[in-house]
Amino acid sequence: MKNKLPRFVFIAGAIMALAGTVAGEIPLFDGKTLDGWETVDRDKPFWRAENGVIMADSLGKKMPRNTFLFSKKQYGNFEFRCKFRLTGDPKTGLVNSGIQFRTAKHGKGNAIGYQADIGEPNWWGCLYDEHRRGLIAKSDVSRLRGTLKPFGWNDYLIRAQGPMITLFINGIQTIKYVEKDPKIPNKGHFALQLHSGGICRMEYKDIKLTPLTYDAT
Repeated sequence: MKNKLPRFVFIAGAIMALAGTVAGEIPLFDGKTLDGWETVDRDKPFWRAENGVIMADSLGKKMPRNTFLFSKKQYGNFEFRCKFRLTGDPKTGLVNSGIQFRTAKHGKGNAIGYQADIGEPNWWGCLYDEHRRGLIAKSDVSRLRGTLKPFGWNDYLIRAQGPMITLFINGIQTIKYVEKDPKIPNKGHFALQLHSGGICRMEYKDIKLTPLTYDAT
């Protein structure tokens, strides 16, 4: 019996690697529906699940306001991963998006909390505090230029563990930020965003979460 367990572990690990999964990883999108996510009624026309992605679309017109799709559950310490693609016409207005985390619902469909930013010219990988403190950590976008696909698919990794927040785009660290204000909540919703501005579309897929532990002592 001594030799069977290692062989089983090896085979299980190989299967997980081939499937692209990580132990403890939780999918937050089933690839078909918006189950587990919600938005206000007025913003529902902008959001849909289609062809394996969550999509927010300005519907061929200028985007009239910020719109958010909130996770129904709240999360505290985690690694959040997804692929994202932002497309649009900058000549019609701002083309911008972001991923809210440790966020609360605010007003009529808005969000208040951290945002991992997305968009030209210099918002890629910045840390923004929506409806609270504004830009709190600016990334060096030049470090991304070799791998960033402005209108193609890119990878985002958000790691929030206690007061430490780290952002990565395409495996390159853009922000390492330590929250020093004890009044800022350390748990909240995720909220996928499409920003007001020009004609634009935002797509998210392969949305996954790995819970982390944090000991403040």
